[in-house]
Order: sequence, then C-alpha cells, then structure tokens
Amino acid sequence: MDKVKRIGKNLSLRKSIVLYIAIFIFIALVLSIVTVALCDNTVQNIEDRYQPSGEKYYLTTRDGKRLGNGTYIGDSPPHMAEQDERLVAVLGIVPMIATPIYSALCIIAAVLLFYRNKLKKPLAELKAASEKISNSDLDFSIEYESKDELGQLCTSFEIMRSTLADNFSEIWRQVEDRKQLNSAFAHDLRTPLTVLKGYDEMLQASSNSQTRDTAITMGKHIERLEHYVASMSNLRRLEDMHPEYEPVLLQELSTALCDGAGIVCQKYGKRLCMQNKIHSQKLTVDRSFISQVSNNLVTNAVRYAASTVTFCIEEKNGGLLLSISDDGKGFSKNGFHKATNPYFTEDKIKSEHLGLGLYICKMLCNHHGGYLNIKNLASGAKVSAFFKSPSL
Repeated sequence: MDKVKRIGKNLSLRKSIVLYIAIFIFIALVLSIVTVALCDNTVQNIEDRYQPSGEKYYLTTRDGKRLGNGTYIGDSPPHMAEQDERLVAVLGIVPMIATPIYSALCIIAAVLLFYRNKLKKPLAELKAASEKISNSDLDFSIEYESKDELGQLCTSFEIMRSTLADNFSEIWRQVEDRKQLNSAFAHDLRTPLTVLKGYDEMLQASSNSQTRDTAITMGKHIERLEHYVASMSNLRRLEDMHPEYEPVLLQELSTALCDGAGIVCQKYGKRLCMQNKIHSQKLTVDRSFISQVSNNLVTNAVRYAASTVTFCIEEKNGGLLLSISDDGKGFSKNGFHKATNPYFTEDKIKSEHLGLGLYICKMLCNHHGGYLNIKNLASGAKVSAFFKSPSL
C-alpha cells in the first residue's frame, strides 16, 4: 500500500488528473448500470403483481396433459393502480436523470480529491514561503517530497530560499565589515587631523603672508575632513537606530515642525507656505525621526528655492506624510537618479554639504516602515517622506 501511495504521489499532475477522472467516470458508469438494473427490476416486480386479462391457453401433449403454466391471450392489457402507474413512470425517467448526475458528481469528486492529494499541501507550502520571504524571514525550509511538477517547483523554491539566505548573510557580513572599517577609519583619522589642525594654527600665525594664505587654505580642507569623519560616525549610529514609537499629538507636532521650518526659511530669506491636513488628534510615531527628516528636507529645499518653500503635512494610509517642495530649478537628470546616494551632491563647493541629507532621510523613513520619494515639478522639486504608524 505504501508503494502505491508513493507512486501516486510522484505521478505527474497531467497523469494524475486523467487517472482520477477515469476512475470516477468508471464509478459513474457502474452506478448508472446498477441504477438501471434496480429500476428495471422494480418495474418488473410491479408488473408481475398484475395478471393480464383474456383466455389462458396451455400447451398439451397428445394425450391432453398440460405443459407449463399457460399464457393469457387477450386484447386488453392489465390495469394498474394509479400509484403504481406513477411509480413505473418515475422509474422509467430515473435512469436518464441519474446518469448525468452521477457523471457530474464523480467529476467534481475527482477534482476535489485531486486538489486535496496533489495541490493543497504544496500550494500551502509555497504561499507560506512567499509570505515569509516578503517579510525578510529566510529561516525556514520547504518540506514537500514529490517528483511531480509542484514537487519540482517546491524544490526550486527551496534552492532559491537557500541561495537568498546565503546571499543575505554575505551582504550582511559585508555591511558589518564596512561599518567596522568606517568606524576604524574615522577613529584613526582623528589623531592625525588634530595634529594637522595644530600645525595649521601655528602656520596661520606666521608673519609670512604667503604662509598664512596657504595655512588658511589647508585649514578649510582640514575642516572638511573633520566634517567627513564626523559624518561617518553619525552614519553608523543612524544605521543602527530603530524607531521608538509613542502616541504623539499631531497638532503640536505640526506646530513644532512649522516653527522649525519657518526659522530655517527666515535665515535664508525664503517664504514658507504651510499646509496642514491633519484630522486626527494622535498618531503613534517616532517624533525624533520625523523632526530630523523634516529639518534635513527643509534645509535642502531652501538652498535651491528661488523664493518659496511649501511644507505640507497630512495623514495618509495609516501614517504621516511630509511633502516639501521648492520653486527652484529642480533635480538634474543625473541628480534625480543619485540624489539619495550617500555623499552625492551637485554643489561645486562641498566644504559644508557632504551629500548625506537625502540619504539619511531615506534611511530613517525606511526604518520607520515608510519611504522617501523625489520628483521634479513644473517649477522646482518635491520630496515626500512617509512614516508608517505601527498596527497596535
């Protein structure tokens, strides 16, 4: 029996469905034959209860002895009771109705049995595996042993899962190695930079004007290196940050963000246009994440705005959406595709701006379950930051 089950389990889907249908069609045929036989037998029993009218004749021998039970010969058939007539009529129709019904029921049974034995388990395994992979959970295995098409698909899926797990482990190792390298690099640079800064200050106090000018130029580059080292340390800290969710009063948060944006715009001589589309009292988010992204986006917008920065805050899809747009020239073709890359900037002078603003914003939004989206407008550019509120 186990051998038969194993053969059936490894049978291809096409052969399996043909086998199931053939078996159940045979069952339908047997049931139809049995039904016809039962109906005919019942009708015969009913008819036997009624004797035909007329003269009864017998076969006889030469000496006049009767042979057999004799036969009625008459012009009028026997008269049945009304109930028996209806029953005979019904029994004559039953075989014609039963055959298609048996066929339909057996085909449905064949399909259901095929689904239960050949499709249900592998489909459930594949669905569960897909959901786990979509949630970045690769710590599982697909257990379905069969040589049919779905068994082969499950095997391929398991190979893919194993490969993804190995690749993710390697990527994670490389990321951790990069973090360690950046941390070590930033740490090792601090000492020589401190020494260089001390020598530079000494050179700037020189009585030689050419030496002083050279020292001032060196000082600017040393300061840029210090900013770069500090950014490397901050990036590692931000990459390891996770949001700390808490209920936040949205109108209070909106007011704080508006005040911060107003101060930045006033500093750069730009006009702020605030749009508040909040309709709830509270929302569960990480306030520090939102504040940091807001400050970065507003600071970035005022640098490129011609005169006006538009700040919109609204609730959307179970979260908070910040949209900051400016009326400047917008992103260039190259900048549009690389704007969120670390250390990318279109400024010719990079002493103050290392190109980390949008990268940090994107990273914080992703940590918060949201996204960062950039696009060019007819006049200027727009950056949208979405922060997903967790389901409680």
